[in-house]
Amino acid sequence: MENINLIDTFSEFKELKNIDRATMMSVLEDVFKSMLLKKYGTDENFDIIINIDKGDFEIWRNREVVNDDDLEDENIQISLTDAKKIDEDYEVGEDVTDEVTLHDFGRRAILSLRQNLTSRILDLEKNNVYHKYKDRIGDIVTSEVYQVWKREILVLDDEGNELLLPKTEQIPSDYFHKGDIIRAVVVQVEMRNNTPVIILSRTSPLFLERLFELEVPEIFDGLITIKKIVRVPGERAKVAVESYDERIDPVGACVGMKGSRIHGIVRELKNENIDVINFTNNIQLYIQRSLNPAKISSIKLDQDENKADVFLKPNEVSLAIGKGGLNIRLASQLTGYEIDVYRDSEEEDDEDVTLEEFADEIEGWILDELKTIGCDTAKSVLELSVADLVKRTDLEEETIQEVINILKAEFE
Repeated sequence: MENINLIDTFSEFKELKNIDRATMMSVLEDVFKSMLLKKYGTDENFDIIINIDKGDFEIWRNREVVNDDDLEDENIQISLTDAKKIDEDYEVGEDVTDEVTLHDFGRRAILSLRQNLTSRILDLEKNNVYHKYKDRIGDIVTSEVYQVWKREILVLDDEGNELLLPKTEQIPSDYFHKGDIIRAVVVQVEMRNNTPVIILSRTSPLFLERLFELEVPEIFDGLITIKKIVRVPGERAKVAVESYDERIDPVGACVGMKGSRIHGIVRELKNENIDVINFTNNIQLYIQRSLNPAKISSIKLDQDENKADVFLKPNEVSLAIGKGGLNIRLASQLTGYEIDVYRDSEEEDDEDVTLEEFADEIEGWILDELKTIGCDTAKSVLELSVADLVKRTDLEEETIQEVINILKAEFE
């Protein structure tokens, strides 16, 4: 019978849309029944036969044979005269089954059928994509860059589904062209205007965690557990790991022979510096490890306030703080303690003066800025050049010069 090119439509849905057979049959039957209801007011006396493989279908109507004078509803009844035109043997009370062709519905109904069918299948496909990725939140996906915009990148997965990698979820040094293959983790899946929106991320700690699982078999197998990850994407990350098997060195396993395992992760993250440390419930030891590579002299803990005062030799202070305060900030996030660093009192010059002594001459916020880079005494500030102080703080050169003049005057 006339199939309004639905063979091509069936084939497309069957091969490209990843919809299971039972669901597709149900959708097709619903669409045809909707068309029958509009024309005949009921679909109860119709049989719909669909052959998905061939892309063909048939509609059969069942009607009861009645005397010509008793005919009331031509949809569910057929007069004896008309029944005998089909077969001379029909008698009153018997059922007649005849085929309904699409010509009986008219061109407008046929176009409506096709549009309805396309819309239903499209909704199904969107729903399938949504549920597929909803179950994959936290998983790494590999996709191809399709289009690069100012605020986001559109990428396609192996099945042609569209995914988004926003600029805010890209490592600062990421730079992609159309056709590039990228890896990212699924962090958000939602429906917007009945369309699934899948958000990827390369800055999430989850991405780093999944990369470790891929590179370190012991983590994938559960022999090593990642306790916590903190990172500044593209700059530095700290990963706390723990092993329940005393025979396994968790840090050594993560780094690999000559760094073989961690090198792949570092390259993927655009040379992000990754510190892997042993997790411990001993807070002092945990803080000490988190401030690596600085060597700590002593730690004073205030567990009620979650604060830690760390004392180091003068030449270790800058190592503990790190470039732009990055190392100490990540250590604080990893341990959950607010960490302040101080020069070891035993190492301090007896003639040195703490910055608090200059509170009357130097504004408090300037003193706080200097303390954040480990300078808590006058001489510790004077040991650094003006250029170094400008680079490491948010202070203007003119302000720093004024501070230096005040501090020098103390010793002159």
